[in-house]
Amino acid sequence: MNRTYFSLFLLIVLTACKGSDQDFDASGVFEADEVVISSEAAGKITRFEVEEGSDLKAGQVIGNVDCKNLSLQKAQIEASIDALGQKTNDAAPQTQIVREQLISQQRQIATQREQLRVLERERKRIDNLVKAEAVPAKQLDDIDGQIDILKKQIDATESQVAVLNQQIKSQQQQVSIQNRGVLSERKPLQERIAQMDDQLQRCNITNPIDGTVLVKYAAADEMTATGKALYKIANLSTLTLRAYITGDQLGKVKLNQPVKVFVDNGKDAYKEVSGTVTWIASKAEFTPKTIQTKDERANLVYAAKIKVKNDGYLKIGMYGEVKL
Repeated sequence: MNRTYFSLFLLIVLTACKGSDQDFDASGVFEADEVVISSEAAGKITRFEVEEGSDLKAGQVIGNVDCKNLSLQKAQIEASIDALGQKTNDAAPQTQIVREQLISQQRQIATQREQLRVLERERKRIDNLVKAEAVPAKQLDDIDGQIDILKKQIDATESQVAVLNQQIKSQQQQVSIQNRGVLSERKPLQERIAQMDDQLQRCNITNPIDGTVLVKYAAADEMTATGKALYKIANLSTLTLRAYITGDQLGKVKLNQPVKVFVDNGKDAYKEVSGTVTWIASKAEFTPKTIQTKDERANLVYAAKIKVKNDGYLKIGMYGEVKL
């Protein structure tokens, strides 16, 4: 008789436990947006200040890759730019002789113009004497001939000055064309230096996001390559519970809906935290083997993401229960 009562009591306890398990509407596993940080340069890791579990800030430089070869290439390009100045020509030495000839011709024109003014004054004086019949008219004809010859000489000298000016301009244009050909090499070299600076900047291992280091894949003094994983990091301040709900529960769930999330807190105890539904799958999928749903007979469930603020208690991979 006592055995019968004990069996009945055990059945009641098991039934109560089963009912307690069914109080939750959905369950799932906590996950985070994990980012694998890879090397952006190839070479020997000279410094790598990363430890698993350490917190890193966005923009924090936590290591370096030896890029001495890039520094040498940059120095070589800078030397090539400096050498371009030695290849350019100066038009001044080439035009110096022509400029001296030009100055001489300009002085000659000035002298001829002064001579012309003297002859014109003399002509006026002789013209007055001829009108007074004090001198023969031949003297006036002679000075008119001298003035005419001097004017032609001035015209000829001015033509020579124009030719010399054209020669100077032509030589300057030729030198300018030659220099443009040489200096056209400067822009590509400057762009190459900018590329070197960018590659040198990538030799610094810079952490991109705030988060906690989950896995460390490399160490100082090891060789690395571009794209090789160095460490994995995730922001654990907020975790995502990927839970699964059945079709008959869809009507009770909507985006931005606050829900209660329960996680294990010792034996037969739960810790309650608040969460918000941020995503609901548009298509159903077969029930994952590790997930127990409210309706065990359901074959298809809908995945949902619930954001939960982490006070440090929640861990990636921890199971969570949801109450809608």
